[in-house]
Amino acid sequence: MALASALLHSSMTTAEKFAQHVLPTYGRFPLVPVRGVGCRLWDADGKSYLDFCMGIAVCSLGHCHPRLVEAIRAQANELIHVSNLYQIPLQAELAEEINVHHVRIPGKVFFSNSGAEAIDGLIKSARRFGRKRPQADGAQRYEVISFLQSFHGRTLGAMSATGQTKIQEGFDPLLPGFRYLPFNDIGALENAVRPETTAILLEPIQGEGGVNPATPEFLRAVADLCKKHDLLLLIDEVQAGFGRCGDAMAWRMIAPEIKPDGISWAKGMGGGVPIGSFWLSDRPVDPDGTALSSLMGPGSHGSTYGGNPLVCAASLAVLKEIREKDLAMNAILMEVRIRETIKSWKLPIITEIRGNGLLLGVALDPTLIATPEGKTPALVVVAQLMENGLIVPPAGPDTFRLLPPLNVTEAEIDEALAIIRLTLEELAPTHPTL
Repeated sequence: MALASALLHSSMTTAEKFAQHVLPTYGRFPLVPVRGVGCRLWDADGKSYLDFCMGIAVCSLGHCHPRLVEAIRAQANELIHVSNLYQIPLQAELAEEINVHHVRIPGKVFFSNSGAEAIDGLIKSARRFGRKRPQADGAQRYEVISFLQSFHGRTLGAMSATGQTKIQEGFDPLLPGFRYLPFNDIGALENAVRPETTAILLEPIQGEGGVNPATPEFLRAVADLCKKHDLLLLIDEVQAGFGRCGDAMAWRMIAPEIKPDGISWAKGMGGGVPIGSFWLSDRPVDPDGTALSSLMGPGSHGSTYGGNPLVCAASLAVLKEIREKDLAMNAILMEVRIRETIKSWKLPIITEIRGNGLLLGVALDPTLIATPEGKTPALVVVAQLMENGLIVPPAGPDTFRLLPPLNVTEAEIDEALAIIRLTLEELAPTHPTL
């Protein structure tokens, strides 16, 4: 009986095994990836794709980059994991790399396993700050202001900070202490701060919300408001950080003069290895010179796996490759190539290109796409692009993202753009300009 069951199980397809054994928390495409090299991905049937999703901006160096693979192999042969009860040399080296070469502002780093965990760490830091710097009557400050269409993760804390009701539906009661304002609306900021407000949290570019960049004026207004009211300025760079937008820090591409109090990262910092982190500034927060980073002392936060030797070795390889090869500059050059090529097409189906570097959103005119019930225009286009050999993720109902690796070549960009144009011609063949 057991043998028969095992044989039956072995004959099941991947989709059948998912249906039987995996929680259906994702709306998955039928693609079954099995191998990747650089910008290429192969499925179980041997079909090759250009991958401009890269795990949603995770594989910064492409699939199985030799430097990353060797770093993982070498470290796995030495030491994979020890507790954070001890001083892990690679963790200290990675924190130094981030502070000295990427943030370039004095501060300290905590290592987690994901972006949502990093956001939770920023939320806890904001509440600790609100206790250190309370309201005039001595009551703790605790409220974090974030923005509509934001996305900060799916833990209860990160989800509560997210300004999208579709993410939160069915999980009431949410964590209290959050309020959402319109993004890029300076007027809405002016009277937004309450006595209990302690921080403002935002993405420099809203990735999941549609690839919506903060304007320089808005980001500066947020920074000014934080200084005026003694608030923490918290920046979520989980999708945008470490070179993807043309600088090690995406906020520097928008308003380079500002100085955040806290930053979260994940995704691209590990090249595919699960690692996240958050950073707190060393700036003083009281007349005694108490550093903001010192408020998260022993016992305030922790992670069993965060910053273990294996993931730190991987992340060091990725961040050093990005820095040493100046891949942030390549992101800028490839952005120009993408924008100029798409602009030359003069296709009405493309209404706008939003974003910076290689975090770009191609916005579509939904009236020019035949959309079946239950589907969005973006999903229709993404599915057809996949059929034609290009993998990209959607970003809202009418936008798809271009998230190639930071070392993508001109030839790969041109190949992907040719597939995009062919696909749009297939989907809107009757328009006279197509």
